[in-house]
Amino acid sequence: MAGPLQRFLQIRRDEVAPVVASALCFFCILTALMVVRPAREALGMQRGIEAVRWLFIGTAVVTLAVNPVFALLVSRYRRQVFITATYLFFAGSLLIFYALLVMAPTAIGEVSGMVFFVWFSVFNLFATMVFWGLMVDQFALEQSKRLFGVIALGGTLGAIAGPWLASRLAAPLGTAGLLPVGAAALGLAVVAALVVARLQPQRPEVDSAAPRGVDERAVIGVIDDIGVIGGSMWEGFRKVVQSRYLLGIAAYILIFAISATFLYFTRLQMVAALGDDLDTRTAAFARIDLYTQAATLGLQALVAGHLMQRVGVPVTLALLPVTVALGFLGLAMTASLATLVVFQAAFRAVDRAIMRPARETLFTVVPRADKYKAKAVIDTAVYRGGDVVGAQVEGVLSGLAAGVSALVLVAVPLAVTWGALGLWLGRAQQREAGRHRAAAPGAASPRASDT
Repeated sequence: MAGPLQRFLQIRRDEVAPVVASALCFFCILTALMVVRPAREALGMQRGIEAVRWLFIGTAVVTLAVNPVFALLVSRYRRQVFITATYLFFAGSLLIFYALLVMAPTAIGEVSGMVFFVWFSVFNLFATMVFWGLMVDQFALEQSKRLFGVIALGGTLGAIAGPWLASRLAAPLGTAGLLPVGAAALGLAVVAALVVARLQPQRPEVDSAAPRGVDERAVIGVIDDIGVIGGSMWEGFRKVVQSRYLLGIAAYILIFAISATFLYFTRLQMVAALGDDLDTRTAAFARIDLYTQAATLGLQALVAGHLMQRVGVPVTLALLPVTVALGFLGLAMTASLATLVVFQAAFRAVDRAIMRPARETLFTVVPRADKYKAKAVIDTAVYRGGDVVGAQVEGVLSGLAAGVSALVLVAVPLAVTWGALGLWLGRAQQREAGRHRAAAPGAASPRASDT
């Protein structure tokens, strides 16, 4: 990597290989998700917008059912085993759906479309959750602030590559032919994850910025990949309830999911108002996705890695709530599709390029078990709970026939609360990191002048 580019991206020489491997892993995961996503959207909308609200409830129920199974894997098996098992399970599921589409096409109807919608939504959550769990386990807090934005860039490129592959391969292979492509991408993601684990040594469970002269490995110790996390599969739920810090993260994710669902159904309502023509709707969704990915790519390449370093995690976590408040106010004033496109692009760009990397750094100061168990509960069960709440509240507000104006009365105050919570979490993370450093073996004793 050229010197100036390396300095701009804030990557040290010994970090280049693991960062590239991590970005490649995320690229493959997002490629798999986005190449299959058109099939999910097409099948899920067969029964209208109201049916989608109920599909959100189905997704939450299935997520709650799958979570204990994942927690059991985390408790009983080595990290690389349950990571590999998760991706191979979803890859195998894609191949099963492919076989059904090819061998029994007449059986594919509204019910099977809803099943696929729910399955994809669960797949989407667990695939990204496992990846970021690996990242916060491998990289220390100081590294995460510099590198997670660059790593997330690989996911954005995958989110662009997936739709591009779908548009190129849909005609010659058909919709069913896209599913094995997604399965192959997940297989490559497994290989990349193995490479990351080999290239990036296991980091301590807290910030690696140990006192000068103290070996980083002496802070807590390096746990190699042969270790089993242990504990019960319900430990993640207990950890979240018992920790004010983890409860704060859960509340932050809950409000994020509610706000994202408000925006999701607003988009469905506005695009549906364009007419019943399938091509018109598809073009509108494609235009929104295109602008979103372009804006995300620009923010990740130019801003994300430097922003957390310059303004800190607290301010970074508050940026998306500010975006949501301004976006819904803009929709209330104009109620135009153009405003929606700008809002959607800004929301996803700030989420993926800035907020998500900052949010993941919150887990770098928690014990290793929490990085997988508690994180899984927050990123799946809590997230899907927010989806359900958001979908039902939006449905009630839509029934009032007040349009976006009624939604603004709920979304804006919620965004203000969300932003305040983000500031608190960022400061709490700093306190946790400082507390662990102060308790590290070999930490320097206070000087007389400090006492």
